[in-house]
Amino acid sequence: MTAARRWGTVALAVVVVLVLDQLSKAWAVARLCGPPYCPDRATPEPVDLVWTLRLAYAENTGMAFSKASGSGRWIALVAVGIVAVLLFVARRLRSPYQLVLVGVVVGGALGNLVDRVFRASDGFLSGGVVDFIDLQWWPVFNVADACVVVGGILLAISTVVEPEPEAEPEPEPEPKPEPEPEAEPTAEPAAEPAAGPDA
Repeated sequence: MTAARRWGTVALAVVVVLVLDQLSKAWAVARLCGPPYCPDRATPEPVDLVWTLRLAYAENTGMAFSKASGSGRWIALVAVGIVAVLLFVARRLRSPYQLVLVGVVVGGALGNLVDRVFRASDGFLSGGVVDFIDLQWWPVFNVADACVVVGGILLAISTVVEPEPEAEPEPEPEPKPEPEPEAEPTAEPAAEPAAGPDA
């Protein structure tokens, strides 16, 4: 696999995850946000989907799944480090499946990092991450959280299960054509003596 194709695969996965994450968060802000996060709005009703799954707005200044609240700056710096490590690892990967998973994890990490940067109101990287997927028996999360966790688990499994591709053998040099033997010069037949006059 060429370097252009490798990085193109990773970049495509990153862009898809990042766009889906930010669009879903924009919808959540417009449709679900209420007090105390949006004090000028009435409290919206959660959107019930299937079983205990519902959509309900929340903001998180900690890590994924609303853990370590208030430590957003440090979590953001850790996320930047993880992104750098994954991109370094991707240089050695040859499996398209693994490259897509790297892109999924990186896209999820960048999705939450965008929230911390552009929603900051109390200093750099202090913004709250928008969460809205609520199972009611698990911390509220978002698309980026799901991509980081699920993509990371699948990537770890794939490195154990999927063998590394064998290196492609180098093509053997084509044999040089042997020079054709030079044709030996043929001896010209001796000229017959001219017949003399009859005796």
